[in-house]
Amino acid sequence: MSANHRYCVQTAFIVMACAVLGACSSMSSSSINPVNWITPYKVDVIQGNFVSKEQVEQLRPGLSRDEVKALLGTPLMTSLFHVDRWDYVFTMKRQGVEPQSFKYTVFFKGDQLERFEGDAMPSEAEFVSKLSNQRKLGKIPPLEASEAQLKAAEKVSAARADAKPAVASESTSPQTTVYPPLESPRQ
Repeated sequence: MSANHRYCVQTAFIVMACAVLGACSSMSSSSINPVNWITPYKVDVIQGNFVSKEQVEQLRPGLSRDEVKALLGTPLMTSLFHVDRWDYVFTMKRQGVEPQSFKYTVFFKGDQLERFEGDAMPSEAEFVSKLSNQRKLGKIPPLEASEAQLKAAEKVSAARADAKPAVASESTSPQTTVYPPLESPRQ
Protein backbone atom coordinates (compact mmCIF):
# COMPACT_ATOMS: atom_id res chain seq x y z
CA MET A 1 0.00 0.00 0.00
CA SER A 2 1.44 3.35 -0.98
CA ALA A 3 2.01 6.14 1.52
CA ASN A 4 -0.47 8.39 -0.30
CA HIS A 5 -3.22 5.73 -0.10
CA ARG A 6 -2.53 5.16 3.66
CA TYR A 7 -2.78 8.91 4.26
CA CYS A 8 -6.18 9.02 2.56
CA VAL A 9 -7.51 6.07 4.60
CA GLN A 10 -6.29 7.61 7.89
CA THR A 11 -7.88 10.93 7.00
CA ALA A 12 -11.17 9.22 6.17
CA PHE A 13 -11.17 7.40 9.54
CA ILE A 14 -10.43 10.64 11.42
CA VAL A 15 -13.25 12.47 9.64
CA MET A 16 -15.66 9.59 10.37
CA ALA A 17 -14.67 9.48 14.05
CA CYS A 18 -15.19 13.24 14.39
CA ALA A 19 -18.59 12.98 12.73
CA VAL A 20 -19.69 10.15 15.04
CA LEU A 21 -18.49 11.95 18.17
CA GLY A 22 -20.12 15.18 17.02
CA ALA A 23 -23.39 13.33 16.48
CA CYS A 24 -23.17 11.84 19.99
CA SER A 25 -22.98 15.28 21.58
CA SER A 26 -26.02 16.55 19.69
CA MET A 27 -28.37 13.67 20.60
CA SER A 28 -31.28 14.78 22.75
CA SER A 29 -31.76 11.52 24.67
CA SER A 30 -29.01 10.82 27.22
CA SER A 31 -29.79 7.09 27.30
CA ILE A 32 -28.66 6.76 23.69
CA ASN A 33 -25.40 8.61 24.31
CA PRO A 34 -22.64 5.99 24.79
CA VAL A 35 -20.71 8.39 27.02
CA ASN A 36 -23.46 8.02 29.66
CA TRP A 37 -23.27 4.22 29.59
CA ILE A 38 -20.00 4.22 31.48
CA THR A 39 -20.03 5.66 34.99
CA PRO A 40 -17.05 5.82 37.30
CA TYR A 41 -17.06 3.90 40.57
CA LYS A 42 -17.96 6.09 43.51
CA VAL A 43 -16.87 5.05 46.97
CA ASP A 44 -19.51 4.79 49.69
CA VAL A 45 -18.91 7.53 52.25
CA ILE A 46 -20.20 6.77 55.74
CA GLN A 47 -19.36 9.23 58.51
CA GLY A 48 -20.36 9.60 62.13
CA ASN A 49 -22.11 7.23 64.48
CA PHE A 50 -25.53 5.84 63.70
CA VAL A 51 -28.04 6.30 66.51
CA SER A 52 -31.05 4.01 66.23
CA LYS A 53 -34.61 4.53 67.38
CA GLU A 54 -34.08 1.83 70.02
CA GLN A 55 -31.13 3.73 71.48
CA VAL A 56 -33.08 7.00 71.58
CA GLU A 57 -35.95 5.26 73.41
CA GLN A 58 -33.53 4.31 76.22
CA LEU A 59 -32.57 7.94 76.86
CA ARG A 60 -34.13 9.59 79.90
CA PRO A 61 -33.31 12.74 81.83
CA GLY A 62 -30.90 12.21 84.70
CA LEU A 63 -28.49 9.82 82.98
CA SER A 64 -24.82 10.60 83.55
CA ARG A 65 -22.44 11.51 80.72
CA ASP A 66 -20.81 8.09 80.96
CA GLU A 67 -24.17 6.34 80.68
CA VAL A 68 -25.10 8.41 77.61
CA LYS A 69 -21.70 7.66 76.06
CA ALA A 70 -22.19 3.94 76.75
CA LEU A 71 -25.65 4.08 75.19
CA LEU A 72 -25.05 6.27 72.11
CA GLY A 73 -21.29 6.08 71.68
CA THR A 74 -18.74 8.87 71.52
CA PRO A 75 -20.29 12.05 70.12
CA LEU A 76 -19.10 13.15 66.70
CA MET A 77 -18.98 16.81 67.69
CA THR A 78 -18.22 18.43 71.00
CA SER A 79 -17.34 22.07 71.45
CA LEU A 80 -15.32 23.94 74.03
CA PHE A 81 -17.90 26.71 73.81
CA HIS A 82 -20.85 24.33 74.33
CA VAL A 83 -19.56 21.91 76.95
CA ASP A 84 -23.05 20.75 77.89
CA ARG A 85 -24.04 19.80 74.33
CA TRP A 86 -23.13 16.66 72.39
CA ASP A 87 -24.03 16.28 68.71
CA TYR A 88 -24.39 12.90 67.04
CA VAL A 89 -24.32 13.28 63.26
CA PHE A 90 -24.47 10.42 60.78
CA THR A 91 -24.21 10.85 57.00
CA MET A 92 -24.12 8.22 54.29
CA LYS A 93 -23.51 8.80 50.58
CA ARG A 94 -23.81 5.80 48.28
CA GLN A 95 -23.83 5.49 44.52
CA GLY A 96 -27.36 5.32 43.14
CA VAL A 97 -29.01 6.17 46.49
CA GLU A 98 -30.08 9.55 47.83
CA PRO A 99 -27.69 10.84 50.53
CA GLN A 100 -28.94 10.23 54.05
CA SER A 101 -28.25 12.44 57.05
CA PHE A 102 -29.36 12.06 60.66
CA LYS A 103 -28.65 14.42 63.55
CA TYR A 104 -29.35 14.00 67.25
CA THR A 105 -28.33 16.34 70.07
CA VAL A 106 -28.18 15.71 73.80
CA PHE A 107 -27.96 18.50 76.39
CA PHE A 108 -26.50 18.19 79.87
CA LYS A 109 -26.82 20.25 82.99
CA GLY A 110 -23.64 19.59 84.92
CA ASP A 111 -23.07 15.84 84.66
CA GLN A 112 -26.75 14.88 84.21
CA LEU A 113 -28.71 14.55 80.96
CA GLU A 114 -31.25 17.37 80.81
CA ARG A 115 -32.93 16.98 77.40
CA PHE A 116 -32.43 15.52 73.93
CA GLU A 117 -33.75 16.29 70.47
CA GLY A 118 -33.14 15.56 66.83
CA ASP A 119 -34.34 13.85 63.69
CA ALA A 120 -36.72 10.91 63.77
CA MET A 121 -34.28 8.03 63.85
CA PRO A 122 -34.94 4.79 61.96
CA SER A 123 -34.90 1.49 63.80
CA GLU A 124 -31.95 -0.81 63.26
CA ALA A 125 -34.06 -3.11 61.04
CA GLU A 126 -35.20 -0.17 58.87
CA PHE A 127 -31.64 1.10 58.53
CA VAL A 128 -30.25 -2.31 57.56
CA SER A 129 -33.00 -2.75 54.96
CA LYS A 130 -31.90 0.56 53.37
CA LEU A 131 -28.37 -0.79 53.08
CA SER A 132 -29.36 -3.53 50.66
CA ASN A 133 -27.32 -3.33 47.50
CA GLN A 134 -29.06 -2.71 44.18
CA ARG A 135 -27.10 -5.50 42.52
CA LYS A 136 -28.92 -8.81 42.39
CA LEU A 137 -26.83 -11.91 42.67
CA GLY A 138 -27.71 -15.02 40.74
CA LYS A 139 -29.12 -18.21 42.20
CA ILE A 140 -27.44 -19.03 45.50
CA PRO A 141 -26.27 -22.63 45.61
CA PRO A 142 -27.35 -24.82 48.53
CA LEU A 143 -24.90 -24.72 51.42
CA GLU A 144 -25.43 -28.33 52.45
CA ALA A 145 -23.84 -31.36 50.85
CA SER A 146 -26.04 -34.22 49.74
CA GLU A 147 -25.43 -37.80 50.95
CA ALA A 148 -23.88 -38.71 47.59
CA GLN A 149 -21.47 -35.75 47.78
CA LEU A 150 -20.46 -36.69 51.35
CA LYS A 151 -19.75 -40.32 50.35
CA ALA A 152 -17.73 -39.18 47.32
CA ALA A 153 -15.68 -36.83 49.52
CA GLU A 154 -15.02 -39.63 52.04
CA LYS A 155 -13.78 -41.91 49.25
CA VAL A 156 -11.44 -39.21 47.92
CA SER A 157 -9.99 -38.44 51.35
CA ALA A 158 -9.51 -42.16 52.09
CA ALA A 159 -7.73 -42.63 48.75
CA ARG A 160 -5.44 -39.70 49.49
CA ALA A 161 -4.65 -41.01 52.97
CA ASP A 162 -3.70 -44.42 51.51
CA ALA A 163 -1.51 -42.82 48.83
CA LYS A 164 0.63 -40.82 51.27
CA PRO A 165 3.67 -42.65 52.65
CA ALA A 166 3.91 -42.83 56.41
CA VAL A 167 6.48 -40.32 57.65
CA ALA A 168 7.73 -40.47 61.20
CA SER A 169 7.66 -37.02 62.66
CA GLU A 170 9.67 -35.90 65.63
CA SER A 171 6.84 -33.91 67.17
CA THR A 172 3.18 -33.58 66.46
CA SER A 173 2.95 -29.92 67.49
CA PRO A 174 3.31 -27.25 64.81
CA GLN A 175 6.49 -25.20 64.71
CA THR A 176 6.25 -21.75 66.19
CA THR A 177 8.10 -18.72 64.93
CA VAL A 178 9.62 -16.35 67.45
CA TYR A 179 9.95 -12.75 66.37
CA PRO A 180 12.16 -10.10 68.02
CA PRO A 181 10.42 -7.44 70.08
CA LEU A 182 9.28 -4.30 68.27
CA GLU A 183 10.85 -1.98 70.80
CA SER A 184 14.07 -2.35 72.69
CA PRO A 185 13.54 -3.17 76.36
CA ARG A 186 13.87 -0.28 78.80
CA GLN A 187 16.59 -0.49 81.38
